[in-house]
Parts: sequence; structure tokens; C-alpha cells
Amino acid sequence: MDSDGNPIATRRDSRPVASERVTPLEYLREVRAEMGRVMWPTRREVMNYTIVVLLTLAVVTGLVALLDFLFAEGLIGLLNINEDAGATAGTN
Repeated sequence: MDSDGNPIATRRDSRPVASERVTPLEYLREVRAEMGRVMWPTRREVMNYTIVVLLTLAVVTGLVALLDFLFAEGLIGLLNINEDAGATAGTN
């Protein structure tokens, strides 16, 4: 920014960044080394997370099923009102 706080236009290098190419064997060695640095969850943590996911899945599934039922019943009710109105209008 200049002294007035306005941004200064700068040019960016439009050349792509050259990436390092590695052999498949070197890649697998790097993957194995990286996997050794990963902090894996304990069995207890995995069980707790699994229970949370399954309970959340059950609640969301129930909510979607309830909303589906309510919207379907509401739509059927609206269509039946129109049928009833049309049937009674023709009898006059």
C-alpha cells in the first residue's frame, strides 16, 4: 500500500510452479513415513465417534421421514379439498 493507504498494483509471475517429480517407490516411502507421523485415534475414541454418528444418522433420518409424512399428508389433504369442492360445486 502506498502512503495514502491505496493498494499498489503488482504483477504476478504467470509461470506455473515446477513441481518435484518423484518415483513411485520414493512416493510410497514418503507415504509410509507420513502415516507414521499421523496421530491415530484410540479404540475408545473411534467407538465414541461411531456412536455419535449413528445417533445423528438416526435422528436426521427420523426427522426427514417425519417431514416427508407431514408434507405428503398435507398435499393429499389439499388435493382432497379440491376434489370435494369440485364435487359439491357440480351439484348446485
